[in-house]
Amino acid sequence: MDIVSVILGGGRGTRLFPLTLHRSKPAVPIGGKYRLIDIPVSNCVNNGIKKILVLTQYNSESLNRHVGQTYRFDRFSDGFVSILAAEQTPENTNWFQGTADAVRQGLVHILSQCPDMVLILSGDQLYRMDFSKFVKEFQSSNADISIATKPVTREEAPGLGIVHVATDGVINGFVEKPSLEMLSELTSDQRGLSDEKPYLGSMGIYLFKPEVLRRILMEEDKDKTDFGKEIIPQAINRYKVTSYLFDGYWSDIGTISSFFKANIDMAMPDPEFDMYSNFTPLYTRARALPGARIRDTVLNNTIVCGASDIAGANIENSVIGLRSFIGSGTYMKNSINMGTDFWRGHARDSGAVNGSHPALGIGRDCMIRNTILDKNVRLGNEVRLLNEKGLDYYDGDNIYIRDGVIVVPKGVTVPDGTVL
Repeated sequence: MDIVSVILGGGRGTRLFPLTLHRSKPAVPIGGKYRLIDIPVSNCVNNGIKKILVLTQYNSESLNRHVGQTYRFDRFSDGFVSILAAEQTPENTNWFQGTADAVRQGLVHILSQCPDMVLILSGDQLYRMDFSKFVKEFQSSNADISIATKPVTREEAPGLGIVHVATDGVINGFVEKPSLEMLSELTSDQRGLSDEKPYLGSMGIYLFKPEVLRRILMEEDKDKTDFGKEIIPQAINRYKVTSYLFDGYWSDIGTISSFFKANIDMAMPDPEFDMYSNFTPLYTRARALPGARIRDTVLNNTIVCGASDIAGANIENSVIGLRSFIGSGTYMKNSINMGTDFWRGHARDSGAVNGSHPALGIGRDCMIRNTILDKNVRLGNEVRLLNEKGLDYYDGDNIYIRDGVIVVPKGVTVPDGTVL
């Protein structure tokens, strides 16, 4: 079975700002050493799907570099992970206008692989899925399109596409982000649903027969630009569209709050997305880094990644990324430090040659809580990032608060004694 996977890189990623200030959504670091793009790619590779196209257009340089340095299949196989950026052609001079338009513009490259089916994935989700089960059910039902769905609560439903499924598994209704008033008509009589989670939410994961995908995008709905809002609701009236019920962990990493929660949960004793038991590989760039060096430090519920240097700190419920430096007397709780691209004192570290400029990492006697420190951040000494006023939203001088979480963007310097 020849499958081509298409990973949607997303648009401007405004809901993940300021983490998307200098990068596309799939390039955002997660879990200390990975990037979001590693999740769907790893799911594909673990299922033997090795023809993978990533569609992106915004701030794609770091994503291109990561993909190019990470995913290199055996030269005797026909596997690849390739970036498909928006490109001008004689037929189309526009950038991607939506998820469906992105696939439409890349369709010539997708169909050139002569696939038996096309798997469409999102680049900003956290999950593990056995795609072989999805494919087997797709084939046995003789569907034209299949949508991976997950039971969701009444509170979660308005943020998703909700499907109504008949007893034979065929979808006969689809509403993108329904109002609470509409939900009473969207309950399905399906196994896996409960009083707590009575609705089936689309995961934004689709299987298409290639000819059906071509016909929809190039003939029937050639002016439609979005799968959830336009393509799928129209398709259920013309094609056999089925639901594939997924019962594992899945999180849409579309907002700062969901991104923050997913990361912190990884450091907990029994995380929902568990990388320490029932192991299936999560692939990323191979690095020749030494282990973490830790002295006089208290760690609790914390992930510490390679080449980190921590001295005399107290850290709990946190994720410490690659090459992190944390000074003595610093306290961190419920926080993410994404680490650095090079060591403290490296020639690229301006603090190494400029005494008035803090070196890479976190200085002495800092207090950090409910905070995301993006890559290559420099925190001076006695910095307090605590959101003491309990703000939900704030735009400051290179420091932001989104969903109550403090976010310091990539490469920002926070002077000694700063308080927020």
